[in-house]
Amino acid sequence: MSTLAGIILIGGFAVLMLLKVPVCFAMLVATLGSAAVMGTNFSVMIRQLMDGANNFSLLSIPFFIVMGEFMSAGGISEKIVALANLAVGHFRGGLAYVNVLDSMFFGGISGSAVADVSSLGSMVIPMMKKQGYDEDFAVGLTVTTACQGVLIPPSHNMVIYALAAGGGVSIGTLFMAGLLPGICLGCGMMLMCFVMSKRYNFPKGTGVKKGEGMKVLLDGILPMMTLVIIMVGTGAGVFTATEASAIACVYTMILSIVVFRKVKVSEIGQIIKNSLKTLAIVMTLLATAKAFAYMMTELRIPAAISTFLLGVTDNKIILLLIINIMLLLLGCFMDMAPLITIMTPILLPVVTAVGVDPIHFGVMMIFNLAVGLCTPPVGSALFVGCAIGKTPIERTAKNMLPLYAVMVIVLLSVTYIPDIALILPKLLMGYGG
Repeated sequence: MSTLAGIILIGGFAVLMLLKVPVCFAMLVATLGSAAVMGTNFSVMIRQLMDGANNFSLLSIPFFIVMGEFMSAGGISEKIVALANLAVGHFRGGLAYVNVLDSMFFGGISGSAVADVSSLGSMVIPMMKKQGYDEDFAVGLTVTTACQGVLIPPSHNMVIYALAAGGGVSIGTLFMAGLLPGICLGCGMMLMCFVMSKRYNFPKGTGVKKGEGMKVLLDGILPMMTLVIIMVGTGAGVFTATEASAIACVYTMILSIVVFRKVKVSEIGQIIKNSLKTLAIVMTLLATAKAFAYMMTELRIPAAISTFLLGVTDNKIILLLIINIMLLLLGCFMDMAPLITIMTPILLPVVTAVGVDPIHFGVMMIFNLAVGLCTPPVGSALFVGCAIGKTPIERTAKNMLPLYAVMVIVLLSVTYIPDIALILPKLLMGYGG
């Protein structure tokens, strides 16, 4: 009976995904089918669905989503691009560097790769094309650098990982751990831009007009204070990640309405409505993923996979490589939130058994799945970037191979040099992992 239920759960989910059924419905149907075969009371499954969405720590997610919407509506992306242009725009290939740096800045405020691509890409991609950059490179660079947004805090995906890990992982520590890997990804992309600017003679950037530098700096620093609020507040233990998200949300609302005056009070309702659409998708995924994960636990699927992986090898280096490949492949076909919820209970016991720190593994997992946002067939960031740049997905993905290579190199560095993720939590928060 349990074997049949396992086949329905995993096989049914896979078949429904191949039939292009939305992932949350695919998980729900497979879960309920498996529960019916097992004879599990449906009231238990309803409780699991409710528990998936009913958690105090999840309150930070709507605040971060609303914050991102206010930034998009409040013209903050323009301030970020101008600040990045002030810093690196005057070099040869300056606009490519700006593309990387503005994603680093914006990612540290919005925490969303898709928000990054839609907000910044709509400005930077046309600018790069106008200056003569290859359109596939412009789109590809925007898409891949946007993945810094899920690493550099705030990141609601880190909140999801902390909950999926069983509550024993600190969200504030995860935030701090993601900062340096995100910066390393940006530096890797800048190095690639430097090499390509020499090889293909990229146009020299214009930078900022004389006399405007101070205004650009002041306008850009104000949005960046959002990152300071979140990092300093959570890192110093002044407030929790949920409280930090609420304070940062109010701060960006004040910036958009009072300081920059790009948002009218009458537009707040529409911004909240837009946020609810995104929030509904995220929370539905979390609820169904929780029930799916419960059935996997009941069927002992995580234990079986753990036993299998540790039976293949107990060599830490090889095991992490296998897990990286597995997550990269899964990330091509599923969204990040449900994958984190499903795979964390499966893989976390495996990696901790060979001495991998849970915080380090969280950063590694999120980095892996961030690559999936850029890869077909379901890479949401890639879809948005190609829509903005009006380029075919197949051709753009093919021309992004050098950028994928940079991402994988940085990923492997983070995987096998744990201190890239752990050094800041150790130094600034006294983390002993």
